[in-house]
Amino acid sequence: MLMLVAGVVLFFVPHSVSIVAPYWRDRMVLMYGETQWKSTYSVVIAAGIALQVLGFIGASQTPVVLYVAPAGLRPASFVLMLPVFPLLLATYLPGRILASVKHPMLTAVQLWAAAHLLSDGTLPAVVLFGAFLVWAVIDRLSLQRRVQTPIRRARAGRFNDFTAVTLGLVLYALFLWRLHAWIFGVPLFRAQ
Repeated sequence: MLMLVAGVVLFFVPHSVSIVAPYWRDRMVLMYGETQWKSTYSVVIAAGIALQVLGFIGASQTPVVLYVAPAGLRPASFVLMLPVFPLLLATYLPGRILASVKHPMLTAVQLWAAAHLLSDGTLPAVVLFGAFLVWAVIDRLSLQRRVQTPIRRARAGRFNDFTAVTLGLVLYALFLWRLHAWIFGVPLFRAQ
């Protein structure tokens, strides 16, 4: 469990610098250069992801069950996941979705985390998905008082929304079919 918590901390501390210390971040980028900043940032994030994965796997071997979600909520988690991939893609494909949702990636993270918390009430899941949910809410609230760092996006185009929704739903279907089981070792549909 300690490895999972360390991974969460390593992952979210760099992601939170823009929230709690945006001027410090800008100073560091000026001092060391954008390439050096992004390289260091990426290494720390990668270490955080690795520790999260290994820690989650380890903690899931003998999980502490905090709650058991009612079986009726399982379909709700699948519904919450439906817009996640289209929203993630809409972050990089400017169109009406991006304009109306404003922060589609944060919305996707919130929906993804909530869906997983609905279906998995073990301590490792609550720590991991709860951390993502809390961070996404805090980041979204902070964007009301700070300027978002620009991200690279595709050019605005009339088919961007269609592409985001179509590819997003295809990705979701692939995750439902086999990708979730293949990548994470957890099949979404178990044989009865």
